[in-house]
Amino acid sequence: MFSILKEEKCYRKLFAAGIINGIGDRFSQVAMLGLQLQLTGSGFAVGLTMCLRLVPFLFFGTLGGILADRLPRKTILVVTDLVRILFALSFLFVHNKENVWIIYVSSFVLAIGEAIYAPARKSSIPQLVKEINLVQVNSMEQVLTGAVLIGGAFSGGIAAYFFGPQIPFLLNALSFLLAAGILSTIPFPEKQQFEQTKTETKQSPAFWTVKKVLFSSFALQILFLAEMVLPFISGFDNVLISVYAVKVYALGDLGVGLFYGALGIGLMLSSLAANRLKGNLLAPGTVFMILEGLSIVILSQVKHPALAVLFFICNAWMGGIGGTCFDSVLMKETPKEHQGVIFGLLATIGNTIIGIAMLAAGAALDFVPPRVMGLSAGLALMVVGLCFMGLIFVKKTHRQRA
Repeated sequence: MFSILKEEKCYRKLFAAGIINGIGDRFSQVAMLGLQLQLTGSGFAVGLTMCLRLVPFLFFGTLGGILADRLPRKTILVVTDLVRILFALSFLFVHNKENVWIIYVSSFVLAIGEAIYAPARKSSIPQLVKEINLVQVNSMEQVLTGAVLIGGAFSGGIAAYFFGPQIPFLLNALSFLLAAGILSTIPFPEKQQFEQTKTETKQSPAFWTVKKVLFSSFALQILFLAEMVLPFISGFDNVLISVYAVKVYALGDLGVGLFYGALGIGLMLSSLAANRLKGNLLAPGTVFMILEGLSIVILSQVKHPALAVLFFICNAWMGGIGGTCFDSVLMKETPKEHQGVIFGLLATIGNTIIGIAMLAAGAALDFVPPRVMGLSAGLALMVVGLCFMGLIFVKKTHRQRA
């Protein structure tokens, strides 16, 4: 991990900026939701805020990808971080129930910024790192997610508890400022290369670009199908984490923190195994998808909380390796001049499906026991993974015959 960060100096700065503004955002999110619940006493208000953080991806995710192909990506990253400072600070003005509208508006705008920021950042990775290091760098992205999950959510809760929500809100604004400063020092590709890319992307509308890219690669077709399934399972899992902690194991908020911490640990550990993967990673990614489903099935049946923590770590470990494989294939198979629009479309699809899945899971839990829901989600993931393996085998056999 450290050798990659030492070798890839540009990615090192991108990684540092991601850690800083990711932890800052988690700080703010924990404090903001706690403040909102304290002022309104309404679980629906909290659910609405979470929904507002996902809706912008439906409308702005693809737009963010198109902008990433037509504008300098460093400009997009720096500007979105700077603009979000103002809305991060706006939470400081929420003092009573009448000010709660500020939370809704600012949460929505901050999510718009993330919807534009995310595809620009992801499509910057293949530009900034050597192709031979893509797998290791994508495994570092799992480390980043795990570190943010542990450091942001856990530390944010402690900071909000001891110092009040104002400190996390200020730290979030400061994190955006620091991240923008770091990003501004990254030397992105030469202007001539960018101008060539911009000219190529202007020659065809985004829809035809996506269609052309998809039809050119079997691997991308599989990844788009996976993007329809994995976020749906992830949405159910997000809801089940809290339900398992509170209702199944009776651990309360402590259990929620433990289970999220376990996910963070699993994601960080996944980089150790992912760094050793080589060659065509589509099949290994699908294998770990099946194993993740099996782990979810076992988790749904374990009785002891300690075993639940262990299997949450396993879930994230296998999911992190699979995610590394799929992201590496995606970056290698997608032409660089079209990566912005493809990554933006995937972000739009993924976050929209997660939102739908979370709403569906919340409604279904009124009728379906949590363990049954977890069992069903794990089995569904295994079945889809086996179907993908079948498609990969048929495609490989067809190529050998040809």
